[in-house]
Amino acid sequence: MEKKEIFAKLATFGRKLLNKPALEEGMHLIADYAKEITQAQRSSIFLHDKAKKVLWTTLADSIDHIKIPDTKGIAGKTLRIQEEIVVNNPYADPDFLTTIDEQSGFVTKNIVSVPIFDSSKKVIGVLQVLNKEGGFDANDVKFIKFFVHYISTYLELASIYGERL
Repeated sequence: MEKKEIFAKLATFGRKLLNKPALEEGMHLIADYAKEITQAQRSSIFLHDKAKKVLWTTLADSIDHIKIPDTKGIAGKTLRIQEEIVVNNPYADPDFLTTIDEQSGFVTKNIVSVPIFDSSKKVIGVLQVLNKEGGFDANDVKFIKFFVHYISTYLELASIYGERL
């Protein structure tokens, strides 16, 4: 996909996101856009519940809800180190949680996991994009980081004000 087309789609995405007042609807739109632009099979947005010490998502394609301890998995590591992680062989990575694949029947081949920062530079969640044919490259990571910055305000406001913006 050409850069011009990617940014045209980003503008369209931004307009659609502003019209999605419910957090779940917005998360679905974000995941779909991330998959489309990176040409990946799956994407999940994990939000951090500091009080309960969990990362949760209401959307992960075929699974309704996923909750994991905020210290576990690639998402937990991303939250902890506050930097993007690229994993090209997740089953060989000691941080990878195989139980999510086992529950869903999905086989994760590669992952880009990027922290989502709020306006005060605290991590409020993690965006993960999974299974790009041939793996993720530096341009994918660069764009995903840009995209996460783009969506962070929406996610921060949605988290603060509940289901409706």
